[in-house]
Amino acid sequence: MIRVMKMVAVAAIGLAAMPQVASAQILGSDAAACTNGGPAILARIEGLKDRKGNLKLELYPANDEDFLADDSVLERAGKTFRRVSVPTPAGGGAIALCIRVPRPGRYALLFTHDRDGKNKFNFWSDGAGFPANTKLGRRKPPLASALIDVPNGVATTTIRAQYLRGLGGFGPVE
Repeated sequence: MIRVMKMVAVAAIGLAAMPQVASAQILGSDAAACTNGGPAILARIEGLKDRKGNLKLELYPANDEDFLADDSVLERAGKTFRRVSVPTPAGGGAIALCIRVPRPGRYALLFTHDRDGKNKFNFWSDGAGFPANTKLGRRKPPLASALIDVPNGVATTTIRAQYLRGLGGFGPVE
């Protein structure tokens, strides 16, 4: 009985820690991985410039050499790469995207908002974000900004979208 009560308490604490994500529909082809206990990453996306185009999560190995490398190169080498893409949902409210991972561990995660829907990052109009939510600036972001540890379950993160904001580079829409 005490063991059951502890399990219920742990589950309640976990649900209380992510109330906004729990109320949003979980999007993406990997949504079942988040609702069934993972291993997966559930990303709450905030700060979109608008509600057009597509939203993408991409999963990379957690090392400098492979971070943001071409997906076909990673896949040919048998390295971790996964992409989930969904049309940007209309209306307001929270957006929750799920991406499954091969096993618990450390990964690098990239979010992009492909506003024109051309499936190629447009520096001038598209948005991007990483779990650390540090200002991206004008250079390739450091690996540390993208790292996320995934337990034997579902890791949750909030990613704030950033867009080109003049000479200072990328930053959140204020």
